[in-house]
Amino acid sequence: MEEPNAHIFLKPRLESSRAVAIPVPEVNASRCTGCGECGKMCQYGAIVVVKETVLTFPALCNGCGGCTLVCPEKAITEVAHEIGVIEEGRAGRLRFTHGVLKVGEARATPIIRELVGSAACLTVVMDAPPGTSCPVIESVRTADFVLLVTEPTPFGLNDLALAVGMVRELKKPFAVVLNRADAGDERVLDYCAEERIAVALQIPDSRETAEAYSRGELAAQTIPGYRDQMALLYEHVAQEMYA
Repeated sequence: MEEPNAHIFLKPRLESSRAVAIPVPEVNASRCTGCGECGKMCQYGAIVVVKETVLTFPALCNGCGGCTLVCPEKAITEVAHEIGVIEEGRAGRLRFTHGVLKVGEARATPIIRELVGSAACLTVVMDAPPGTSCPVIESVRTADFVLLVTEPTPFGLNDLALAVGMVRELKKPFAVVLNRADAGDERVLDYCAEERIAVALQIPDSRETAEAYSRGELAAQTIPGYRDQMALLYEHVAQEMYA
């Protein structure tokens, strides 16, 4: 969402674009008494009262509408604030959709929610952000299966353990893909064995892969053997989903 790059590899023909906006507060100064109830309610600091003057910060607002509900003078209304766009098109036989967050915006979740809600295909593959933040949870909360991609490094193991905790809390079936599998140590594999987590695919560290990536090429289309590996990964996911 913040730095979408799937289009670099799939090279879709984009056919449409639509804006995504969230509601943010607008204050009618002639009705406002400066009571401060709106500022007390807002947990994000998006609306504050300073010496009976109301200040709003749209970049901090999460669009919950709480300030409009608690205002005793009904001095607050909501106006649309655009945070990004959703672009749609086709990449060969695939329907392609991605979101682009506007520079300076920090709330990817509303765009992800729109993306997930508009997915009308039988099979949807979503490239989620890394980590365990709100955008990640919004990406995977309706998923039937989750692939966690990591590397065999201490940093990769730390993030993997956090991600495993997240998907288990969401009660999602999942498996691990180990990228650059021969470039680190065995701790990620040991962790997966201890936690009884399936490692669905191990991708070796390869200069050829990195060069293909830098050219915006899919390894499965340019490097011998990768297509078969991805087919096996697909079969693993299908078996787990429909077992």
